[in-house]
Amino acid sequence: MRRGVVDQVTQDLDSRIVLLSGPRQVGKTTLARSLFDNHVYLNHDHGEHRLAIMEKSWDRRSDLLVLDEVHKKKDWKRWLKGIYDVEGIRPRIIVTGSARLDLYRKVGDSLAGRYFHHRLHPFDVKEVRDAVAPAEAFELLMRVGGFPEPFLDSTDRFYKRWRRSHIDIILRQALLDLEAVRDIQGIETLVELLRSRVGSTVSWANLARDVERDPKTVKRWVDLLQDLYVVFKVTPYSRNIARSLLKEPKIYFYDNALVLGDVGSRLENLVACALHKELDLIEDRDGEKTRLHFLRTRDGREVDFAISVNGEIRTMLEVKSSRPGDLRSLIHFGKHLPKAHRLVLVSELDRERTYPDGTEVRSLVPWLATMELG
Repeated sequence: MRRGVVDQVTQDLDSRIVLLSGPRQVGKTTLARSLFDNHVYLNHDHGEHRLAIMEKSWDRRSDLLVLDEVHKKKDWKRWLKGIYDVEGIRPRIIVTGSARLDLYRKVGDSLAGRYFHHRLHPFDVKEVRDAVAPAEAFELLMRVGGFPEPFLDSTDRFYKRWRRSHIDIILRQALLDLEAVRDIQGIETLVELLRSRVGSTVSWANLARDVERDPKTVKRWVDLLQDLYVVFKVTPYSRNIARSLLKEPKIYFYDNALVLGDVGSRLENLVACALHKELDLIEDRDGEKTRLHFLRTRDGREVDFAISVNGEIRTMLEVKSSRPGDLRSLIHFGKHLPKAHRLVLVSELDRERTYPDGTEVRSLVPWLATMELG
């Protein structure tokens, strides 16, 4: 299935090294190797490939060099910088990786001006709409999530088997590769607790009590899970960004089918994933600064999502399962953010409508299939 970032990645390869990051088993290597038939693939975990990387002995006549797990090489960024500065981008170079690649990209400036970064997410309704009917894609995302293998297989049995090995690889291999963490059992317990708290704000103190660890440890574990693309945090919006980062966040899973609880929780997680993916695409493709927030006041008024582009809230969005419900929170925040588009997405909607104040009520699945946030 053709991935949504292919055209932009292919275009960027003509002038820069491309760093392609994302969750494990999301299809990064498959995508990279599909770009050009005449390519060289080298994986740093493979002994013979590792020697070729050390010797720089790949075929320069190829159209593309795919480097997998090369972030494990000491001074990998400086090594890449040397290749770029001396040889340019012939063959083109794409570097794939998950947590450590994305993490180390933020440290130092060895590759400054020499790369473009793209993040690959699991499937969503919009990405697969040409191959899978939106309603069918929505049902699959709710049931088996958007990672390519379980999505394409589409059976509950395969998903459960895949999920077990996927989580095991992340927690028992990737996590140890990222940081020397010995308390794997504690992190496994944390993941199980988070699965049933999607859509609610997270109290570090309460989580710490339930996991029987201190709050600083639990917060560090959540940060590690975010670095490993297991979860992502959504923070409350504040005009002072530093203040918003200090408040209690909500936590969502990249694997939508991991979410426990009622349909509403999984529905909210699915929309969070789609919005997060679209905003990352806008940031990677257009260079805009994007953030996904939610809105909350001390007296309990709350809106599920607030989409920020270059520091300005563009859209306020509520997610409902069967009817629009109470719109007072949207109206309240609309007074403070009058330029923001107000939108209610309903999974099972009898009719779409627009109110005099501009608030729109739309059917969820068609909106997800065509959404434009830029």
